[in-house]
Amino acid sequence: MMHLASVDSAALRDATKAVKDELDVPDGYPPGAEAEAAAAVDRCSAERRDATSIPLVTIDPPGSRDLDQALDIERHRGGYRVHYAIADVAALIEPGGALDKESQRRGETWYGPDMRIPLHPAVLSEGAASLLPGKERLAVLWTIDLDAEGDRTSTHVERARVRSREQLDYQQAQHRIDSGARSHGSRPDDPLGLLAEVGRLRLEQERARGGVSLPLPDQTIHTDGDAWTLRYGTSRPAEQWNAQLSLLTGMAAAEIMLDGGTGILRTLPAADEHATRRVRRAAHALGIDWPTTTPYPEFVRGLDPARPEDAAMLIACTRLLRGAGYEPFTAAPRDTTARVHSAVASTYAHVTAPLRRLVDRYGAECCLAHAGGREVPDWVLEALPDLPGIMRGSSQRAATFGNAMVDLVEAALLAPAVGREFPGVVLEASDKDPRTGTIMIREPAIEARITAEQDLPVGADVRARLVEADAMARRVEFALA
Repeated sequence: MMHLASVDSAALRDATKAVKDELDVPDGYPPGAEAEAAAAVDRCSAERRDATSIPLVTIDPPGSRDLDQALDIERHRGGYRVHYAIADVAALIEPGGALDKESQRRGETWYGPDMRIPLHPAVLSEGAASLLPGKERLAVLWTIDLDAEGDRTSTHVERARVRSREQLDYQQAQHRIDSGARSHGSRPDDPLGLLAEVGRLRLEQERARGGVSLPLPDQTIHTDGDAWTLRYGTSRPAEQWNAQLSLLTGMAAAEIMLDGGTGILRTLPAADEHATRRVRRAAHALGIDWPTTTPYPEFVRGLDPARPEDAAMLIACTRLLRGAGYEPFTAAPRDTTARVHSAVASTYAHVTAPLRRLVDRYGAECCLAHAGGREVPDWVLEALPDLPGIMRGSSQRAATFGNAMVDLVEAALLAPAVGREFPGVVLEASDKDPRTGTIMIREPAIEARITAEQDLPVGADVRARLVEADAMARRVEFALA
């Protein structure tokens, strides 16, 4: 946690506005898009069944209102039946309309510390489309059966009307699971307890196929007057178990699309050696042992997000996830090995976050068409070729925005420490000028630019002097001491 008792908060807010102006961050929605969102009705009511009797619950970060997913789990034929309801955003958006065009422009929800720029207007994303408790809502309902080992045995997907019974955050869900309290009245098996069972089984399935999940800590800015704090929030097991249901559904969706011959996959190539070496240096910088005989997935599983150095390590590991993309197809590829998502260690598709990610509603529509024996709608086929570019551009802008906001606050919080020396490890040196590169500082755990009068000793423990911390420029720079 980085904390400073007094910061020029007005200057920080000016710098935040400068970031938003520089990156052309969306501010508000066109009147036509707002009007369509407010007047949205179910375009697919004829094919929707009543599933409001399923006792679904949602599990999300505290204070969330854009609820994409709701779940219920029960024992079934010696294994488990998972009901996973996903907000049916496509049914509320007219293809080619003003709201559709605005969501195409945005691509996804943008996140920064203590800030969110949503994909859809709040009247939709936090209202009519959100799976809020006690409200009848439209959903794409996945019913996935698992055997006793957590392996998927069957999948069914359909449009439905659902009603969530309760909204929990991760802390509440974890407390329920740990205490064994029942949330669904007299049911013999608590669905949250079954979430823990299924989550653990799916993590073992992930381990067996060579996949890995990063339980990333959240970076949030907390303000109290002129006191600003940048905190890393820890991930709880319930969050990881819940994420396994999303991965399970994404893998099932990929299989349906491949069998049907039309769809869009989420892909990720294996990390190259240079990126892996850099992440190993980050581990050394943080004082974390990573034996050369320990594979990357096993190393990640040994990290504890509750420890600050491990939380910083998990963030550094995201460098190995670069190169992710989307691959649409209108004829099932003969060889899917090149289309595997390396972290999932399987073919995989995004279908579970349509309130926050544009591509999900197209993937879900492909699955619904294949499962129902129908042709994929023309509006989906027409959009598929453009989706990778839309999502790539949006992801790059969203990442730039999020990183800029973190850089801004890090610089503001470090500004009073200019001139101090910090221990760290040199992560890399520039190919063009080996006297410049990147350092990982141990405390606070940040990466920043470093310069030296001689070639940087890559991988070495060093002491570095903070020479610049400029919030307006979002720049932190060290010099080799």
